[in-house]
Amino acid sequence: MLIEIKVIPSSGKSELTKTETGYRARIKSAPVDGKANEELVALLSREFGVPKNRIEIKKGRTGRNKIVSVDV
Repeated sequence: MLIEIKVIPSSGKSELTKTETGYRARIKSAPVDGKANEELVALLSREFGVPKNRIEIKKGRTGRNKIVSVDV
């Protein structure tokens, strides 16, 4: 499944919330050296109960708006 996610880096806690258009992910990590993307994949892995290797950022790797593939 493909999902749209707006990522908010450097937040106080990591959490995933559903919005009208997709999801919003608050991530503790700063967007430096891919740390926020790694934490996003780990968060999605926990939330959807799938291994990290079944989650792939398809679009928006360097931006806040992302399209992510989750193979459930």
